[in-house]
Amino acid sequence: MALIVILPKQGQSVESCIITEIKKKKGDSVQKGDVLFTYETDKATFEEESPADGVVLECFYNEGDEVPVLLNMMIIGQPGEDYAALLGEEGKEQEVRGKEQEVSKAVQANQPINQLTNQLINQSTNQHTFISPRAKNLATKEAVDINLLKGSGPTGRIIEKDILSALENRPKMTSLAKQIAVQEGVQPQRTGTGLAGTAKSTDLLPVQNTVYGVDYEDKKISNMRKLIAKAMHTSLQNSAQLTHHLGADARRMMELRKKVKKAMESGKLSTNITINDMVCFAVIKALKKFPNVNSHFLNDTMRLFNKVHLALAVDTERGLMVPVVRNADDLSIIGLANQFKEIANGCRKGGIAPELLAAEAGTFTVSNLGNYGVEMFTPVINLPQTAILGVNTIIPRPKDLGDGVYAFVPYIGLSLTYDHRALDGGEATRFLKQIAIEIETLEIEI
Repeated sequence: MALIVILPKQGQSVESCIITEIKKKKGDSVQKGDVLFTYETDKATFEEESPADGVVLECFYNEGDEVPVLLNMMIIGQPGEDYAALLGEEGKEQEVRGKEQEVSKAVQANQPINQLTNQLINQSTNQHTFISPRAKNLATKEAVDINLLKGSGPTGRIIEKDILSALENRPKMTSLAKQIAVQEGVQPQRTGTGLAGTAKSTDLLPVQNTVYGVDYEDKKISNMRKLIAKAMHTSLQNSAQLTHHLGADARRMMELRKKVKKAMESGKLSTNITINDMVCFAVIKALKKFPNVNSHFLNDTMRLFNKVHLALAVDTERGLMVPVVRNADDLSIIGLANQFKEIANGCRKGGIAPELLAAEAGTFTVSNLGNYGVEMFTPVINLPQTAILGVNTIIPRPKDLGDGVYAFVPYIGLSLTYDHRALDGGEATRFLKQIAIEIETLEIEI
């Protein structure tokens, strides 16, 4: 009996996933437990196994597609088995869409330009670029290179609107210019010299020398990079971000760090408490005194949290991840350090729970670039949080020690980015100053 394999929902906040690899394609035999496909949420990767022995009768999506959770992904059954009864209306629409991706209509074969353009489109289709019949006919007629387009239809499909949009941003072309454009793989980049700005064959950019003319390589970005890029763009586009920079005297922390090392060498302490752990501990203390910063900005509402759910930016091979330590204000400095190490290892191994990576899970974020020697930077807020702290490297700065005596002391740089819609500059400044005070007067039990 045929079975439907859906795209699982990994966590309450996950609405869609990206299909990273399809291990078993339509027509492939599978055994129970075989990996059918892999997918990733915001930043975690998962594998979906076959629930039974059989054959892949249908696969509704392709690698790279962003698919809403709980939708039908595959059908597993016996060869030739009818599975139509399993599909509801939504499933039938998926089946039709899958078949449309495999079908291409013939175009006018009596015109050389149409033949050439059709060949270009077919080659692109074989490379998983799908196009609707109407869009294909229009691209054929107007010599539009669909390799340069990003589809806005379902699963990235190129539709007629995408072709029309490309034509709006491209000069009109003579018939000869269209033919050359397809033959040589070039497109006009500016207004032509013909009537009303029409691009003639002489206006097309020359073909680059394949040996010496190409000094770059086009490389597709990873799905992880796409997700990060989308989140960063959304953050900057939908908030009023401003950054304040301040230095804190780091002598107290450096003294504590020496005590930690001695305690570990003597066996008195088993947890390595780092400078970053101390800064985060100080941040938590400051957040308890400034509850407006420990919040989410929800357009016409401020959500103030009673507990501190601290997020920490972690650099991994797959990209930046921001896991959350919930109820961080209940932890001692040792407990906090252990939690940070645990979630960082989970991120690097790919085993972190999706719920801990959701931006909504945290109330405040810390991003530390001090280990890289960065002296000042502007962190981007992890919306809907209202602020994020960037931690910089420690550098010597002159300080008045009193009675006209100056000396160089170690200062740690702090960069607070906040959403000016949620916080006033004065409050943000006072909060940043409070972090510095907590760092300079830090007390921990070792």
